[in-house]
Amino acid sequence: MATQDPHVISQLVKSLETARKARKGQLRFTCKKHTFVLANNVIVDSWKFQDWDYKQAGLPTYARGLFTTKRKDNTPEIATRGYDKFFNVGETKNTEWRNIEKNTRGPYELSVKENGCIIFISALEDDTLLVCSKHSTGARDDTKVSHAQAGERWVERHVSSVNRSVKELARTLREMNITAVGELCDDTFEEHVLAYDEASSGIYLHGLNYNQPDFQTMSCDKVHKFADDWGFKKAKFEVFDDIFRVQNFLEGCAETGTWDGRETEGFVIRCQLSDNGTEPYRNWFFKYKFEEPYLMYRQWRECTKSVIRGKHPKIKKHEKVTEEYLQFARRTLLRNPDMANDYLNNHGIIALRDEFLKERGMNGSELIALEAKRLNESLDVNKHVILAPVASLGCGKTTVALALVKLFGWGHVQNDNIPKQRNKAQKFAFEISHALGEHSVVIADRNNHQRRERKQLMDDIYPVLPDAQFVALHWVHEPKADMLPAIREVTRKRVLERGDNHQSIRAGTNAREETVGIMEGFLGRFEGVDTTRLPDQVFDHVIDLDVCASSRENLETVVRALHAAYPRLVPTMPTAAELDEAIDASLNDYTVTKDLSYSYGAPQKPKKKTKSQEPGPLLPEPTDSPFSPEALSKKIEYFNISLPTTEITSILHSLFRPTTAPETARLYNQLVNSRRLQPTFHVTLIHRASKKDNPEIWDQLANCYIDTQTKNPVQNPAQYPPALGSARVRIERLVWDNRIMAFVARILPAEGVETETGAAEWPCANSIPHITVGTVAPDVKPKESNDLLRRWVEVGSGGETGIFEAEVEGVKVVDGVVGLVMSRGKY
Repeated sequence: MATQDPHVISQLVKSLETARKARKGQLRFTCKKHTFVLANNVIVDSWKFQDWDYKQAGLPTYARGLFTTKRKDNTPEIATRGYDKFFNVGETKNTEWRNIEKNTRGPYELSVKENGCIIFISALEDDTLLVCSKHSTGARDDTKVSHAQAGERWVERHVSSVNRSVKELARTLREMNITAVGELCDDTFEEHVLAYDEASSGIYLHGLNYNQPDFQTMSCDKVHKFADDWGFKKAKFEVFDDIFRVQNFLEGCAETGTWDGRETEGFVIRCQLSDNGTEPYRNWFFKYKFEEPYLMYRQWRECTKSVIRGKHPKIKKHEKVTEEYLQFARRTLLRNPDMANDYLNNHGIIALRDEFLKERGMNGSELIALEAKRLNESLDVNKHVILAPVASLGCGKTTVALALVKLFGWGHVQNDNIPKQRNKAQKFAFEISHALGEHSVVIADRNNHQRRERKQLMDDIYPVLPDAQFVALHWVHEPKADMLPAIREVTRKRVLERGDNHQSIRAGTNAREETVGIMEGFLGRFEGVDTTRLPDQVFDHVIDLDVCASSRENLETVVRALHAAYPRLVPTMPTAAELDEAIDASLNDYTVTKDLSYSYGAPQKPKKKTKSQEPGPLLPEPTDSPFSPEALSKKIEYFNISLPTTEITSILHSLFRPTTAPETARLYNQLVNSRRLQPTFHVTLIHRASKKDNPEIWDQLANCYIDTQTKNPVQNPAQYPPALGSARVRIERLVWDNRIMAFVARILPAEGVETETGAAEWPCANSIPHITVGTVAPDVKPKESNDLLRRWVEVGSGGETGIFEAEVEGVKVVDGVVGLVMSRGKY
């Protein structure tokens, strides 16, 4: 390549100086110059525009990374020349696919985007090497080792690895009038998003640019040869002649965010561009960045830094998995306080992320695929959705609930409308499940401010509605030390202003101190949603709301989130006027008619009851009643032995320890992370579908139910059927494939009960009694455990069977309750 033309370079520098000195508003772009004095007293100027300026026409240069200097005879020259600024597909008009197809020609060289910081390597007049970062060179006051200095060290290492010297490299670069462009990837110096171990660290050479005003660069094969000659690492590349093959290749790689077996940020595509698809053509680059998992990883990094700095993290995408990651990060930082400072200095970022992914048993792409699958499942949901507030007094949960009812006609069950009584929590759950028979969505209007309340609600709903979807409306209160002062101020004002317009908190009648005391109790007990632990793992969606925001703002947040998650339930977004009207109605038209304040007050002295008022024994329903034992026995879905959830999960934890091989633990981790573990565990004795094949077993258990309900009737037997007895279950081994997991079980008589044959007193229609642990998807039904266990008996496990098994150590016998589940529907 010809040497630089001093006149052309002089004109370039002059136009840059003119742009730099322009008054504000005189030009549509901003030019900045930074001057560096090198060790040999050579002065080098760096020229910089804002990133968005490069999209405009008329810039003096489009080089991103341009350094100029003067020779000894005062002749100006380009010392370092980066690439012309290039943009992502779709980011500018030129990078729209239709224009790329129309205006470019091959060969198309696709070089993989390494994930580090850019380094420029060039030479000065005296054959000394000049190593620069994007806009800087030499030492910096704000850091111990600058990017340019780290680059210099790596250049020396690379060159010496092929028994050559830095002086020789400088002389070669000078003779060729080029700048070598590479990516410095060294996690010991600075971590980015993708990991580089010691063997893969270094400078990845990906360009050789001529030091000319117009962008001229060498092909990738020449760059690779130069890298080999001088000991640099090479950025891999692919070559295509056809732009449609390029597009297919890129879209294929983007599905997983990987290429050649590793995660990558994307590709830079080098080709030639003309203004109208005709001569002349010029060198031109564009890029194709993989959004995922790279963007998710970058969001985790920035959110973690926000948490360390005590700021609220901004989560734009992947809300649920990012919240789970941040919970993990907070716990880890709490255990290792020294990590925080290192993290802010870009060390330990990847290790923390990898620890989280290891705990989840999935890589980033798999997590995103799982998230997409969950979203697709929720997109089809059109019934049995429960909106559960997680709030304290005065957050506005009832106001938002009434506005939702006004907008969509959904069901609304207020816990405050249920008088204080035994089994009030169960009554609340019953009212919700009953309302779901008439409404697709029901708001479970209760504070649900403690995990035990959320667990109780789920435990009571799931046996009746196994496909129920729980959505948390989470008024965020934590970290309490930071948030409670403002929350106290706002919520006290709201509660005290509403006075007696509440069923149980009569702020207008009671002393202010009494009301404030009740509110403080709720704040002290409040346990925020933590999706990394039960029961909050079970929530299908969590919508975070701001206690201090207006109910109108929170209403819009809820509706937008539900519109995205459940488009069949919220097909269109209401207008601003409709949202305003809904809030106005909930604030102005709502009046409490029940006074249940005695529930919070001192116990009242009970009135003496007359004999006629004394409750008598609960009598069985007449045999012709739809609620008679005989009638209800025809509504039974299946008989089972219910087992304590904690016992089963404890066994699972003992079988899948952190040291378990990833392949062995893959299904278990998938079930945990996708919340596909059964919410409760049981051994099915017989299902109504097996009634014809096993009439004796069905009749024996049905008669037991009729006898129990006749002799000792329970209230509301359709909702809460009676227990039929006790049993013990011996859990022997766990069997699973890639779809379903189940324990092999043996049913034993209850403690102290002896049978004539020594066999269990409770018969089982399944050839192998079992406990279904979980299935990978809703279309894989628990009954498929029978098929899995039949195959296991026939072919065993391991090898090509695709079946795994694990023996439960020791003799694990669990006490269970024999009962039944009624079929769904109205009674």
